[in-house]
Amino acid sequence: MPEGDTIYRAAHRLDAALRDQPVTRFDLRVPRLATADLTGQIVHEVAPRGKHLLMRIGEYTLHSHLRMDGAWFIYRPGEKWRHPAFKVRAIVGTAEHEAVGVDIAEVKLVPTRNEGELVDYLGPDPLAEDWDRDEAIRRLSADTREIHVALLDQRNVAGFGNEYAAELLFLRGIRPETPTPDVDVAALIDLGVRTIRANRDRMDRTFTGDARRGFTDWVYGRAGRSCRRCGTPIRKGELGADPTRERITFWCPNCQR
Repeated sequence: MPEGDTIYRAAHRLDAALRDQPVTRFDLRVPRLATADLTGQIVHEVAPRGKHLLMRIGEYTLHSHLRMDGAWFIYRPGEKWRHPAFKVRAIVGTAEHEAVGVDIAEVKLVPTRNEGELVDYLGPDPLAEDWDRDEAIRRLSADTREIHVALLDQRNVAGFGNEYAAELLFLRGIRPETPTPDVDVAALIDLGVRTIRANRDRMDRTFTGDARRGFTDWVYGRAGRSCRRCGTPIRKGELGADPTRERITFWCPNCQR
């Protein structure tokens, strides 16, 4: 699942492949952008911002949000793709590499000077050089909703998704529905920063310290299975800012009281 650490790695791979090279192929396969063409423009950089990926080309920024299933792949020109062409939403090619965006839910193209319209609402990003711990604590502390909902709100902190929310709350012994004012927000933020930075350079995200498949999570996706700490069956529920944005929660009723 693409979360802040996934976007960070994707942006750095794309940056290494495309930076400072002129675009030789530019193809956006979304109706409103089908005629856009940045061929000949220089790729200045590819940067992450929370769960958003920003590809700055010439005077424009190609913005993408991967949502649940999206991904960027890098190929050599002419190399056969490992996925069906109908899933491709964006192609940015240079003489040396071709970046192919697959199943991307959100693609936008804006002048770079207007990039802030897409990402300025985001809270501090723990993987950014300008990470502001105090501002993140201030924003999250001011949220009176359930902590699981508040932690997922990208306006508070940018980059934490549902897996991070479930795992961080388990590690802190906090139930998902706990009101945020009742939580030690600073300690939760500090744990989140340490965890996402530790996962930043790993191909396989882990919260347990064990990167083997099936052993990386304490509670996320483990409903009905035994808690790795106490043996109590993991439970699941749903929480959201409103009925249209509910997310599945996972917790141990014994370890998270």
